[in-house]
Amino acid sequence: MKPEVLALKQQDIFKFNARAKGIPNVINMTIGEPNFPTPDHVKLGAIKAIEENKTHYTVPEGNHELLAAVANYLNVKYGLDYDPLTQIVATTGVTEGVFSAFNAILQPGDEVLIPSPSFTIYGPDASFNKATPVYIDTSKTGFKVTPEVLDQIMTTHPKIKIFLINFPSNPTGVSYTHDELVELSDILRKYDVFVLSDEIYSELTYNYKHESFASFLPEQTILLNGLSKSHAMTGWRFGVVCGPADIVAQINKIHELATTSITSITQAAALEAYTNGFDDPIAMREQYCARRDVLEAGLTKLGFKCPDPDGAFYLFGKIPDGLDQDDVQLCNDILDEEHLAILPGSFFGVGGAGYIRFSYASSMENINGCISKLGDFIKNHTHANETTA
Repeated sequence: MKPEVLALKQQDIFKFNARAKGIPNVINMTIGEPNFPTPDHVKLGAIKAIEENKTHYTVPEGNHELLAAVANYLNVKYGLDYDPLTQIVATTGVTEGVFSAFNAILQPGDEVLIPSPSFTIYGPDASFNKATPVYIDTSKTGFKVTPEVLDQIMTTHPKIKIFLINFPSNPTGVSYTHDELVELSDILRKYDVFVLSDEIYSELTYNYKHESFASFLPEQTILLNGLSKSHAMTGWRFGVVCGPADIVAQINKIHELATTSITSITQAAALEAYTNGFDDPIAMREQYCARRDVLEAGLTKLGFKCPDPDGAFYLFGKIPDGLDQDDVQLCNDILDEEHLAILPGSFFGVGGAGYIRFSYASSMENINGCISKLGDFIKNHTHANETTA
């Protein structure tokens, strides 16, 4: 057995969710998944494909009509200019996109620079490829990478081959302004490094219009995006990898080995989403904003401090003084006592300890229930601490 495989561990978030699902009447605020249905016209696009027996293999990179629609969508939305035949590959979600890109690029001894706290697959993907993840603790800089820190680390770590950035961020919800992206791209332009930019939450940006890293550094950026969050299509498993033609061709080789191609039915649904679903995210985004405001106000009242949520559908709350600062133990206690599932910040790596991630990709009823249960827990434990004192 390969030592890289033996070293892999099951993701903590999956183990925690499995435990939560075994508890009756649990309110689950852990899942990074829209609670909206896939838009009807997208579902009908898939049904039509089934009825027309479009159920066979496609070319590995994806149906060319679909890739043209993706290129047009990214151009209209973000001003990006990709050749659909040479610069885009349709993948089984962004997860496979990251895996295939790492496999295509990394060699043993390379390093991958990852702002942290971060989504949980990036580090293990790097280690699986015999590369070393290097984490930037962003908890002291508003959960953003500063150009000064980035330049310093790039200078002192000449083996860095990929800088991975995810914005809007899972787990913090922060994003980057135009000026901040200019500053970061100016730093990275000086180095022989790829930027792997995970922008799956690009359509769920609230405080300013999303701009892609690829707009600022197209010659070095590999863009990851898809439909899971924007169109409530997590189960369809559709993502795209876009970038310079020479590297996309190599990524497509790995993608082909792993999947042959993604399902024809998912591609039919994606074609409909990218062709006629430009406005699908709007109503969902408006509801996320309302949920965010209710949850943020409730958490603030309970003493949590959260970075300003620019996008995605997460709040990353600092545990108030007076509560157990061991976020893993605290979340397990809350789950046991209140039947409320929320994720420890430690699960998301360096800089996450002492925080809790709350997902507001849930109903308003669940959000209000979360605030109520959390309030009861704090009240009970504060009273217990006072009595003990």
